[in-house]
Amino acid sequence: MTSFDTSPQLNVWRALLALGVVFVMLATTGWTALRTHREPTALQASLAKWEHGSIHGLHLPAPDSSPARLTRFFASLTPHERDRLVHRYPLAVGNMNGAPVSLRYRANRIALDQARKVEKKRMHDSRLSAAGHQDAGRRMHRYEALRQPGRQILAFDPEGSGRIAEVFGNLTSAERISVVVPGVDTDLLTFQKTYRKYSATVGMAEALYEAERTQSPSTGTAVIAWADYTAPDGLGVDAATGLRAEEGAVRLNALLDALPGRAPVSMFCHSYGSVVCGVAAHGMPRRVADIAVAASPGMRVTSASRLGTSARVWAMRDATDWVQDVPYLEVGGLGHGADPVSSAFGARVLSAQDAQGHAGYFQPGTDSLRNLADVGVGAYDEVTCAHGNDACRADLPGTTTAGRA
Repeated sequence: MTSFDTSPQLNVWRALLALGVVFVMLATTGWTALRTHREPTALQASLAKWEHGSIHGLHLPAPDSSPARLTRFFASLTPHERDRLVHRYPLAVGNMNGAPVSLRYRANRIALDQARKVEKKRMHDSRLSAAGHQDAGRRMHRYEALRQPGRQILAFDPEGSGRIAEVFGNLTSAERISVVVPGVDTDLLTFQKTYRKYSATVGMAEALYEAERTQSPSTGTAVIAWADYTAPDGLGVDAATGLRAEEGAVRLNALLDALPGRAPVSMFCHSYGSVVCGVAAHGMPRRVADIAVAASPGMRVTSASRLGTSARVWAMRDATDWVQDVPYLEVGGLGHGADPVSSAFGARVLSAQDAQGHAGYFQPGTDSLRNLADVGVGAYDEVTCAHGNDACRADLPGTTTAGRA
């Protein structure tokens, strides 16, 4: 599930009250940290190996160098040299902001195959329980699916619940780029679903990509399904605070800073994903033209003007979404602040009349998806405002969709 899909309103209130008690206890007794020795993760090991590597006797640049520095480095290599690096350090290259996207796709295919082999061995590990064998099998099949021809995996980390990002369309030549940021309970295993497809990150991104192509066939678009952060697991402390959002914001802005080309970027942030986008907003590059949030519990600010961004801020919520009953407040770090669809917040409020429930905004055929696609391709004069008025279209530039069918 993503973004509190089935959490009853009553449970939200109970959880928030319980969390208040937890925070009081922590404030009076202090945090207790248990430090244990841990082996480096597969990604950490690959990065460490890269840091000690060389090519032609010269040290490789630091993996956390600026995207521009890494772009210049990879551009200076021959195809054979780039291929050697991909095979030596697949996880490092596959997650390296600044590496050519096509190289990252290749590296992540190799990394996924390596992870698949690890899980295949775990399936027959006698030290694991039946549940452990089942988990290994699920992961192995997910890695196999992610390696299917045509899939473009931009980031991959198998550690823990896993992180992943996938691209639809040609990211390098795109005229408009959209980024879908999902909410809670998003990980490698929930990244894509067969049942309730459009409630998962891949389904959201695919639906948005197809809707953008339908809305503006002449506009080259690319959509990134971005689950490359550790999302909160269910309704708990992490979901009610900004800790995961702060960590995710750093990773999100690192991606945005490294995107190829100069195409305008639109952010589409669902549920807790809108918290991530709210925290990240002030650090987003200026090419981010739009931030659209759906089913938002808040963006950790009191108004859109406090986000610290020049991007247009859009919001939507359907009448059947239970998130409307969550307390829109922030006290001692608990809660996410003002309601983005309230008039006081100052966002451009879009219609979501056809959407159903908390996870229905990307369902094909809905006005919510059509509106998001219009924002994604810059067809601002065609969006439908909430309440049947024109308020959300005030003072907007002309469309960038000449030649639309």
